Amino acid sequence: MARPTPPTTATELMQRVDAIAGLTLGEVAAQYQFTTPQNLLRDKGWIGQLIEYALGADGGSKPEPDFSHLSIELKTLPISYSGKPLETTYVSVTPLKNLQNTVWEESVIYKKLRHVLWLPILSERDLAPVDRIVGSGFLWQPNPNQMARLKQDWEELTEMICLGKIEQINGRFGQVVQLRPKAANSKALTEAIGPNGHLIQTLPRGYYLKTHFTGEILAQQFGL
Repeated sequence: MARPTPPTTATELMQRVDAIAGLTLGEVAAQYQFTTPQNLLRDKGWIGQLIEYALGADGGSKPEPDFSHLSIELKTLPISYSGKPLETTYVSVTPLKNLQNTVWEESVIYKKLRHVLWLPILSERDLAPVDRIVGSGFLWQPNPNQMARLKQDWEELTEMICLGKIEQINGRFGQVVQLRPKAANSKALTEAIGPNGHLIQTLPRGYYLKTHFTGEILAQQFGL
């Protein structure tokens, strides 16, 4: 089967989402002759890549939403048998310098999270990747309270980066967003502002949504 073209409307996108709901990832992969790994140790991004392919996402790794012309970001969300998120959700890499004049509404994380297609995937550890099940996807936009918390975390973390405190930041910072190392290996370093204002070498950092926040989004949608 040919690679799906990008959906032209949100309605068309959701029709595609509904068409794969209830299928295993193996069944989705078979529809598109998509290679299936035995495990995800070496193919951590396989689930996201498969779903992006099946739904016709065109954003790729660019700093813009996955469905660029719809301004909708795709986020697969691994859940347990009880419907709870199993892990934090990666959003985007953050720049670590030249941030002084950046505002929330111009940040990549804002552009990614202002309109999200959430797709829960039943992903308990005892299920092989091909046996994991696609749940009911839904569109979400942060309500004013959620947006305020996202913005506050981003502003506080950005201020710490600008003040040269990047090495002090760990996963405990932030109400709903955390900043963690995001690199293929320990040699993939990038420049950041150091404690004395000079540039230092450090690991790239990525923004992640904490599980209690994505759990809140699921509860809001499904009344859990």
